[in-house]
Amino acid sequence: MADIAGLHGELFADHEFAALFDDRASLQGMLDFEAALARAQANVGVIPATAAEAIAAACEAGLYDIAAIGKAATLAGNPAIPLVKALTAWVAAHDPEAAKWVHYGATSQDVIDSGHAQQYRAAWALILKRSAKLTHALAGLARAHRDTPMIGRTFLQHAVPISFGLKAAQWLDPLVSFHDAFMVHGQPAHQLGGAAGTLASLGEQAEAVLQEFNRTMPSIGAVLVPSHSNRRRPASIATQLGLLCGHLGKLALDVALMAQTEIGELAEPEAPGKGGSSAMPHKRNPVLCTLILAAARRAPGLVSTMLLAMPQEHERAMGGWHAEWRTMAELFTLAGTALGQAVTLAEGLQVFPERMRRNLELTNGLVMAERVSLALAATLGRGEAHHLLEAASKTCLASGRHLRDVLADDPALAGSLDDAELDALFDPVSYRGATDAIIDRILALYEEEREYMTDDD
Repeated sequence: MADIAGLHGELFADHEFAALFDDRASLQGMLDFEAALARAQANVGVIPATAAEAIAAACEAGLYDIAAIGKAATLAGNPAIPLVKALTAWVAAHDPEAAKWVHYGATSQDVIDSGHAQQYRAAWALILKRSAKLTHALAGLARAHRDTPMIGRTFLQHAVPISFGLKAAQWLDPLVSFHDAFMVHGQPAHQLGGAAGTLASLGEQAEAVLQEFNRTMPSIGAVLVPSHSNRRRPASIATQLGLLCGHLGKLALDVALMAQTEIGELAEPEAPGKGGSSAMPHKRNPVLCTLILAAARRAPGLVSTMLLAMPQEHERAMGGWHAEWRTMAELFTLAGTALGQAVTLAEGLQVFPERMRRNLELTNGLVMAERVSLALAATLGRGEAHHLLEAASKTCLASGRHLRDVLADDPALAGSLDDAELDALFDPVSYRGATDAIIDRILALYEEEREYMTDDD
């Protein structure tokens, strides 16, 4: 497990993602490439099988001094160059003949890109697992609160009634789409192209080595076209992660606003010591929402860096490729950690239907004015109905009376609506429009995707 005992703990990188992107994991990813390359070359007869065995035996991160490699990388321009030297020296100490075949036909970018791909592949799997957990939790909220009325808000003001189940379903929908797209298009790619993407150093056996390497490199799908300076795939993955962070931020912002003291419709899960204030003992701050929003606001700059890095010079980049290294790792870490926080938030979210109902009544029925106006338009005409409701609303505001009572006493409505009809019109639960169809449609998409989801620990 990576060390997360620093000042910020797991605020911005939880222990699982910190471990995926620590220096040891980076080093092991590059060594995995060297071992796979040697095995692939031995399998097609380019190098002796004994050499491949000796090289693979030396591809363990614990055998190397990370600090020394890092110090040398400062002068070399990347960590692959000193790593290959250290690997060659280790193999030479045990099998001098095998040392001649270390890193044979490859280049630094092959090592680094493939090493990163190993890390990204593990992060990809963990993100899919967490996104599955989040969709399950949100689907549960949508089902449980299908009929829970609350006020819909536009421009932060009361609009018309909705159901909390609809709101949860709207949180769910982009997550289902993300999981589907990321599962297919979020997989990283390893790299084997040699000095300029031609593998010319391997001569007539180049294609055979490339095919075998794709079968040998662990956990990564086959990529048969070297892409040293074609960076569409990493930029696309970065964009998907940015979109994920943005949607998680929307979810967190909704929850935080609904958890405000004056609103009190939701609350984050309770835990000892969570959400306190250094000055105010009574505070219960929405810390999960805060951290998710922080990730959502940091992600766009990182995505921008990945897009800016796409124009790369000829067959190998000068700076653009290097800009990707820490950027991509940070994006995966931000998105994955925010997903974990969102899972905790959704699974333990406290919902207060009675407070939702109370807030729905804050305006004394004014939020049902649209519905009543539409009902009266059939008999009075749209213009007259609108004028009548406008006048009744002003009376409601001035007097503090409920709009239903104002309308019941209005002589202009005599014979138009009886008490039972008025009661029905002011029932927010029955003012649903296409709510049920929308929730059902989103849940159906979730159920279709669910067979491809796994959240097993």
